[in-house]
Amino acid sequence: HVQLVESGGGSVQAGESLTLSCVVSGAKYRSYCMGWFRQAPGKEREGVAVFASIGHDSTIRYADSVKGRFNVSRDSAEGTMYLHMTDLEPEDSAMYYCAGDPRRKTDESWHDGFWWMFWGQGTQVTVS
Repeated sequence: HVQLVESGGGSVQAGESLTLSCVVSGAKYRSYCMGWFRQAPGKEREGVAVFASIGHDSTIRYADSVKGRFNVSRDSAEGTMYLHMTDLEPEDSAMYYCAGDPRRKTDESWHDGFWWMFWGQGTQVTVS
């Protein structure tokens, strides 16, 4: 049974930074694509940053709205994925979710939550 647990959310001022963590248990971390999604009130869930393929040289995808400000990384030995967020904007306020799936993601599917099998409970990020 795969479990994903996010942490690191909080309330920050615009322009500040925050790092989210996602710990994976119950699965071989290296066998899954992993990614970050977010959902703000009244808006659809959107893909933020993902490892779209499995393996050491995994393809990374970012939403246009976060390119240059967010960076996704992982520590495979620890089974942990991170989302380093800098220069945060009020528009980044949302519940952030960690997701995992054993299937490779295409350019058309990576940002669609439908194609991701496992989800964490989320961690709230508020930027004011």
